[in-house]
Order: sequence, then C-alpha cells, then structure tokens
Amino acid sequence: MGSSSGPGSNNNYDLSFKILLIGDSAVGKSSLLVSFISSSVDEDLAPTIGVDFKIKHLTVGGKKLKLTIWDTAGQERFRTLTSSYYRNAQGIILVYDVTRRETFTNLTDVWAKEVELYCTNRDCVKMLVGNKVDRESERVVTRDEGIHLAKELGALFLECSAKTRENVEQCFEELAIKIMEVPSLLEEGSSLVKRNILKQKTDNSQAPPAAGCCS
Repeated sequence: MGSSSGPGSNNNYDLSFKILLIGDSAVGKSSLLVSFISSSVDEDLAPTIGVDFKIKHLTVGGKKLKLTIWDTAGQERFRTLTSSYYRNAQGIILVYDVTRRETFTNLTDVWAKEVELYCTNRDCVKMLVGNKVDRESERVVTRDEGIHLAKELGALFLECSAKTRENVEQCFEELAIKIMEVPSLLEEGSSLVKRNILKQKTDNSQAPPAAGCCS
C-alpha cells in the first residue's frame, strides 16, 4: 500500500497529479503499480475489478509530489465508468506485454482511441510502457516497434519489468518530470493543492445582503 492518505498527511506536498494506467487485461498494470508503491511484487494479483487507486508521495526535481495512480480494469465488461477515469488526468501510462502482440496492437486499435475520446486534458502526457522484459526469450514485440508507436502517439517510451522492478520507478518519475514541464498541467497540479488547503479552512464569511436600492 502507498503512503497514508489520511487528513494529516495530505498537506505536505507541492503538487498533486492524477495518473492513469490503461491497457489490456493481464499486461501487468496492477503489478507495475504494486511494484512502484511497495518495492515488492505479488505474482498472483487478481484482475482489477472496475478501478482501484493508490497514492504515492515522492520527491522529483526538488518538488514534493502526491501521485494518485488509478489502475483500471482491462476487461470489456468493467468498462462502464470509462469517461470518469480520464477526467482531469495529467498523465496516462499505456501498458502492453512484450510477449503478447495483441496487447500491443490494441494500444492503437482500442486504448489510444479511448484517450482521444475521453481525456479532458489536451496537454495530458502519455507514456508507452512495454512490460515483462524479464521474459526476453518469449518477446514478440521489439523495442524498436515500441519506440515507433510511441512517436506516432506523441508519447514517452520505456520498457520495464514489474517482476524484477527494472525501470518501474523511472516510468512514474519520468512521467512526473514531463508533466512538470507542461505549464497548464503544472498550474493544475498546484491549484489542486491550494484548493485542498482552502477546503480545510472553512470559510464562514458570508456576503452581506444587498442594501435596498435608493429611490
């Protein structure tokens, strides 16, 4: 589990970003997230039902960040809340399995189209992640193919292994760095923090009733 997200721990960060993990079922989205959050991986994670999210606090580029990372179900039958997943996401990680070609082709056929359709942030940063590089002998999608598709989609690119944790932290850190380079997303990330602080200071000042009009 990630850092506590209780009221007491909520204030100690400079920026807050919403990150979305999408891709086919069983490509390792949840394993990637668990590996990032807890430095360990449970090989037998059950498929995500609907949506799950975890919070991770980290420092990148001298800024304290709060990442709320949403892990979505890849199966069709759970895809009813789709548009709400995407709302206000500043970063989207599109995950495929380098040992299963259909998970790669579905990025173009299904997932990139969905991002186009539902993402409310035009400047949202995308990252393509090829998972399971620890199974090199079973690889069917080359690194070059991944790089080429990432260029087509205007996305960052990394290959990783949730199992060995290779490049796992880099996925989230590089994405966060890129988000911080986009002025509109940076503004949004900091205004979210300000809004939370304002919410805690309950504002009792009510505007006085309008004075009667002079005749």
